[in-house]
Amino acid sequence: MPRRADPDLEEKILNAAQKLWKKGGEQALTMRAVARAAGTNTPAVYRRFRDRDDILRGLLLRVRLEIAAELEQAASPEEACDRYLDYALRHPWEYELFYQRDYELHYSPRSRGRARSAGRPARDAMRRKLRERFSDPGDNIEPLLAALWMLAHGTAMLLIAKSILPEEASQARDVFTATVRAMLDGRDFLRKIQ
Repeated sequence: MPRRADPDLEEKILNAAQKLWKKGGEQALTMRAVARAAGTNTPAVYRRFRDRDDILRGLLLRVRLEIAAELEQAASPEEACDRYLDYALRHPWEYELFYQRDYELHYSPRSRGRARSAGRPARDAMRRKLRERFSDPGDNIEPLLAALWMLAHGTAMLLIAKSILPEEASQARDVFTATVRAMLDGRDFLRKIQ
């Protein structure tokens, strides 16, 4: 009797890859190690994922969707910014993957446009939060969106790398929150950066 394909194998492979990434980053993520951790063999992994970059794209899609879900649950743009930062701090390995490999795997000439169809769900979620806040169609929210992203990403990276000392992290969070609030409360900010 022929073997039946495991309908959950792709999910098992991605779960195994995510655990390996958290343990040892890129060096730990080999096709053989992923197969072993997923309880399967290397050919089965290759039947579902063309190469390691394909597995990384699958992990990146997960991270993109997780961040977007965090932002969607927010009641305001301020809360969305806090949730973004919280996600990065709770999941530093996933966040590292997201920002170190996203361009290379999705947008660079080397990627050949693979997985672009996934879009940028976190950016789209934040754009919707800002549109709800600034309902004037004349407001160009794209510069504000970029400024908030740069602020959140910079803060996340400084805290993850401990460039801001752990004993100063609470104060840094307060500064982050106050800056986000000031940017969002000042409608003139939108016009100044356009």
